[in-house]
Amino acid sequence: MSEESPQSPMMRWMPVVLLVLVGALLMSMLWRAIPVGGEDVTWSELKTLVAEDQIDSLVFDGVLVVATPKDDTADAPKRYTTARVLADETFVPLLDAHAVSYKATPPSGCGEASVLILMLPMLGLFVFFMMFSRRDPSSAGAAAFGRSSAKLAPEEGTGVTFADVAGVDEAAAELLEIVSFLKTPERFTTLGGRPPKGVLLMGPPGTGKTLLARAVAGEAGVPFFSISGSAFVEMFVGVGAARVRDLFKTATEYAPCIIFIDELDAVGKTRSGGSVGNDEREQTLNQLLVEMDGFDNRMGIIVMAATNRQETLDSALLRPGRFDRQVSVDRPNLKGRLDILKVHAKKVKVSEALDMNVIAQLTSGFAGADLANALNEAALLAARREATAIELEDVQEAIERVVGGLERKSRRLSDPEKRVVAYHECGHAITAAASPGAMAVQKVSIIPRGVAALGYTWYNPQEDKYLSSKTDLLNQITGLYGGRAAEEIVIGDVTNGASDDIRRATGIARQMVTRFGMSRLGAIEFAGEANNALGMPQGLAGGASSAGTAEAVEGEVRGILERCHNRARQILLDNRVLLEEMTLHLLETEVLEGQLMETFLSRVTHADDMAERPITETEEFRL
Repeated sequence: MSEESPQSPMMRWMPVVLLVLVGALLMSMLWRAIPVGGEDVTWSELKTLVAEDQIDSLVFDGVLVVATPKDDTADAPKRYTTARVLADETFVPLLDAHAVSYKATPPSGCGEASVLILMLPMLGLFVFFMMFSRRDPSSAGAAAFGRSSAKLAPEEGTGVTFADVAGVDEAAAELLEIVSFLKTPERFTTLGGRPPKGVLLMGPPGTGKTLLARAVAGEAGVPFFSISGSAFVEMFVGVGAARVRDLFKTATEYAPCIIFIDELDAVGKTRSGGSVGNDEREQTLNQLLVEMDGFDNRMGIIVMAATNRQETLDSALLRPGRFDRQVSVDRPNLKGRLDILKVHAKKVKVSEALDMNVIAQLTSGFAGADLANALNEAALLAARREATAIELEDVQEAIERVVGGLERKSRRLSDPEKRVVAYHECGHAITAAASPGAMAVQKVSIIPRGVAALGYTWYNPQEDKYLSSKTDLLNQITGLYGGRAAEEIVIGDVTNGASDDIRRATGIARQMVTRFGMSRLGAIEFAGEANNALGMPQGLAGGASSAGTAEAVEGEVRGILERCHNRARQILLDNRVLLEEMTLHLLETEVLEGQLMETFLSRVTHADDMAERPITETEEFRL
């Protein structure tokens, strides 16, 4: 960020002088290397001319012989030139016999040629350096590598205020104190208070962390430096630390101001205690710690950073005096999604009949970036069908695109494959409807989407939940096994279509045993923390637990999955007629949703709760 120092006149004219000297040397060499004009003859012809007394003098010029004829020779050229034959020992006696004077001179241009050959690489490097410096003046010189690449927002501000931020009201309220300090620092300093030096914004991707930082700068009306954490780290050790120093040095010139470091985990990961590590990244982190410790925040410099991997950050960054204010920016709830949709809806043309509450209900789990992307996709879909405004069906299709990917109607399924997919998806819908606490089913489709999905079941939770009970988790696993159970009951065989369902079900069951204490092993954590030198967990996966404990954990996970699998089979057996009717209708229409879906699922018969019934080794599925 520092300004480039002006060059002295001597340095400014030095490249021109050097180029002139090299050009003069080259011209001199070429001038001397040009052969003297004359008639070219062979060596034998030259000896004949000497024997006939037609040559007055000779000059041996390196590998050439230049002969001057006598003045009284008629029609003779001014000179004869030929290549010298070094092995001819009779030539000099022949010259003496015919009184031809001769002499030898140094090879013309040889010395200069050697010098030029040595100078050519340096000349090439010099030309390349000059061209590179002319393209990017800030990169001239090795010191330029240590300059920070942080971008400074224009003096009129970032153009973003808290009015442009929605769905993160709690985080915005936390940051209002930072705005007050930047606007009126005397309110804090007169009482001896010390505002936070650093503010760390933590949360999943797309929740608006960068937007919040820009809004703080926009509200306070102060300069805003933004840079990515990866911009500090280079292959040369020490460059990142130099850039950190340069950034803070420049920030002091613009104080009060905000320094924003996006993706802080790229430079602030936990330093390893072993030999495995990145010296450049660790030196950069050490310099960042020193700078944050060293500057006086009464000058009005606030360091803000964002990360979605706060668990990987070095503990020294999070201690008081550095990033001592940590603000969580989570995915928005129902009200937050509604507020975000209203903000983004101002940028597109939506139908007056479009109810944003319905869209907010359909987008559970969406972050702010997801909602913006969904509305943008809806606008593109509406434009494609030449509509004048965005309708609800455009938004629904856009949401499905964001979640599942594009429709792939070109992927034609055979009739037997389509039948298997239809039974599979209807099995999911029925088992979910029969399991209290599982997510409500919004839509079932057998139209392929994305890369691998041949069909999908769209769940829509009725409310935002932050806690899941043991019963809720067991019901979720039961719903995931509904597709595999339908294949077993109706088809009599299984396919690879349930691979993702099995993976997700196994993950939930393993967390219930190793993290949540929801098994017969008791409230004990077996997962462990990733805190050793190689980042491996210290618990079960890291090898710290015994083989007997690992076997007990695997047995509990298997028992949970088998009970839920059996329960899914029982639900479908009790609703076999409904399964056949839903599948037949799905094969005809390819999509089940809305009122018709509610009518089908209202007929679901709930099976007895089998989740806690012990499973014996000899028990078989009832067909």
